[in-house]
Amino acid sequence: MELESRTPAEVANLLSNDVSLKKVNTSFGRLVILGVLAGAYIGFGAELSTIVSHDLARFLGVGFARLVQGAVFSVGLMLVVIAGAELFTGNNLVMLSVLDGKTSVKKLLYNWVVVYIANLIGSLVLVVLMYWTELWNMNNNLVGAYALSVANSKVNLSFLSAFARGILCNWLVCLAVWMAFASREVVGKIFAIFFPIMAFVASGFEHSVANMYFIPMGILLKDVPAVVSMAGIADLSKLSWYSFFVRNLIPVTLGNIVGGAGFVAGLYWLVYVNKGRRSKA
Repeated sequence: MELESRTPAEVANLLSNDVSLKKVNTSFGRLVILGVLAGAYIGFGAELSTIVSHDLARFLGVGFARLVQGAVFSVGLMLVVIAGAELFTGNNLVMLSVLDGKTSVKKLLYNWVVVYIANLIGSLVLVVLMYWTELWNMNNNLVGAYALSVANSKVNLSFLSAFARGILCNWLVCLAVWMAFASREVVGKIFAIFFPIMAFVASGFEHSVANMYFIPMGILLKDVPAVVSMAGIADLSKLSWYSFFVRNLIPVTLGNIVGGAGFVAGLYWLVYVNKGRRSKA
């Protein structure tokens, strides 16, 4: 028998009263393990999108290449939501419970910091493993050249551009998570996740955890002469660990928080949770 989906108001109450409380009360060890897994899962989506789309634009055009890139990247969030993991950007929705007075800002920040660092560790583990596979040398090093180009473009964004792209990205990511909770069946969760994630990647928005894979991979490939030669990029001076953290992660992370905690959790709290609380008073 097909189960009915949850209404937006039911999703809001589920996130505020159940899901968020479980997240902020998860033990440190479990939070770290699930955070590492989430970083790796998003990394899987990132590496897949790199391999699949590295030369697609040449044959089908930039727009279609980005569409395919976004379509395959969505597997990352599917793994997080359905298999189970703790993702910083998705956990921005815990703000809903803070606004509802069900948990504290201190617990929220603790969850975000632990999960963020764990996501970084998981992403870097996958970066190292993918580097060791040498799959970046496929198609005469064009896969590596594309990965290098993606990483270099990300560290050359202005603060405002990275921040704005971060807002728009997590607005869509948190909507994907929100809609996944609306469905009670796995197939419904897959469709709920697919379209918003495809949209954010195809649009060129910035996801902090995805960048924990994209940019470090580029930094490693920067030292491979054959890849650099194939990429044909004249200036790689900004592709460094400093630029990774300061020029990209800081503005993108701040943007992700505004998009997820503000535009999704905050506004839906105003519409559904706060409204319901006032009506009961």
